[in-house]
Amino acid sequence: MSNILALPAPKLAPEPIVLRTEPWADYALLDSGDGRKLERYGQTTVVRPEPQCLWKPRLPPERWDTADAIFDPADEEDAGRWRMNRKLDESWPLSWGEARFQARLTSFRHLAFFPEQAANWAWLDQRVRTLDNQPKVLNLFGYTGVASLVCAAAGAAVTHVDASKKSVGWARDNAALSGLADRPVRWICEDARRYVQREVNRGSKYQGIILDPPKYGRGPTGEVWRLFEDLPELARLCAALLSDDADFLLLNGYAARISGLSLAHLLAEALGPRGGELDWGELALCEDGHPAERREIGLSFFARWRRS
Repeated sequence: MSNILALPAPKLAPEPIVLRTEPWADYALLDSGDGRKLERYGQTTVVRPEPQCLWKPRLPPERWDTADAIFDPADEEDAGRWRMNRKLDESWPLSWGEARFQARLTSFRHLAFFPEQAANWAWLDQRVRTLDNQPKVLNLFGYTGVASLVCAAAGAAVTHVDASKKSVGWARDNAALSGLADRPVRWICEDARRYVQREVNRGSKYQGIILDPPKYGRGPTGEVWRLFEDLPELARLCAALLSDDADFLLLNGYAARISGLSLAHLLAEALGPRGGELDWGELALCEDGHPAERREIGLSFFARWRRS
């Protein structure tokens, strides 16, 4: 009989927290304002839309106008085109900790990873390093694999799942770039919900799960994902995949109508009598500069369960 039946429900943190991503060697938020952000990726500077930046920029206009690449948005959400001030390579290497990965100018304004997630990467690295015997970690909607590589470098056996064949290919390339190609990482191109359903039926168990779903998506064979309709079922399935000695479940959401508190209550219900603690809140990018003067941009919401 499972020993979690004797445990109380997870303890929900009474107040939100803000996880702040500070600049690091290969990334910095240089300035923000007027609905845009000026960033540095390695030695490359880019300007991207960010509607939440309601304030005025601090750097002069010429600093913005001479960025290496500027994304001009179209009417469609996230769509647009890049305008170049100098010729850039198709991709260039960056790193965070032991993970190395390629930055790329994608057609949806992103650079093939989300820098604000560095606050979550630090937490995942710490959680995995406290565990013994090569813990099994499942990363759903894993995109280009930075979180998977952080966990693999910390000693986990990782199952990386994403519906995009291109993204999984980029993730494998990032593993090779990081010198982690020989680590126990399984690269799965499949609809996340379908994969989890099969894992539950097989009786598979994991000590950690990372769940970073989009607002909307399609699987490789036409499966449709809608966050608000489909997330509750997926959360319950993920809870069923946690082993009795599981250590963490991290849920991240970018939808404008979601909140950290709602994600936390969803996990509390899905996890049931498993004990542990649930904290929740917001991920924020911090501008470069003196802490007393810099602005911060809240970009996503999270809830994360930990055993203790």
